[in-house]
Amino acid sequence: MGILERKEREKEEMRSRILEAAQALFLENGYEKVSIRNIADAIEYSPATIYLYFKDKNELLFALHQQAFSRMIYEFSSLTEIKDPFERLVEMGRRYIQFAIDNPEMFDLMFIMTAPMDALECREDVWTEGRMAFGLLVQVVQDCMDADVFTYKNAEVAAMMIWSAIHGYTALFLRKRMMMFTEEHRKMLMDEAFKLFIETIRKGL
Repeated sequence: MGILERKEREKEEMRSRILEAAQALFLENGYEKVSIRNIADAIEYSPATIYLYFKDKNELLFALHQQAFSRMIYEFSSLTEIKDPFERLVEMGRRYIQFAIDNPEMFDLMFIMTAPMDALECREDVWTEGRMAFGLLVQVVQDCMDADVFTYKNAEVAAMMIWSAIHGYTALFLRKRMMMFTEEHRKMLMDEAFKLFIETIRKGL
């Protein structure tokens, strides 16, 4: 291995160490309470080292945000094995909800916090991960239209409506806006609302 290759590998390893330490601290203390200095202390380097890799905390959050989307997209990767397009759409919804329940802090970073997106705006990049994730949903909806499951013919608009509905009550659940109900009742409402939504779009979309 040449000098340049070794330096590049060491750089990537350090970047990974920073992100791993940041993720651990964020999960333990919450995103708002963790500083660049806290992360530097965790890896036993100075804050200046962190700034060699990330311009600020928002940019670091955006890197974690990218990783989270990559993980969610991976969760969807095996959906292609489901031949029936509507069943594929239903399973995508189930996995989206389960991903949120299993990874609430990650979901918060991906869809609730504005800080990662502030970093994106500063760089004027295209949000590649968001486009990929939404594109997967659009494709499944288009497959439903091609199979005449849905009569509505704008896949992007339909996908946005479907995503908004599933995301909406998932976010209510995760942000503890259903605490007027018992835990058992919350679970029942989540399950039955999902079933009702699926039945509704199959009959009328």
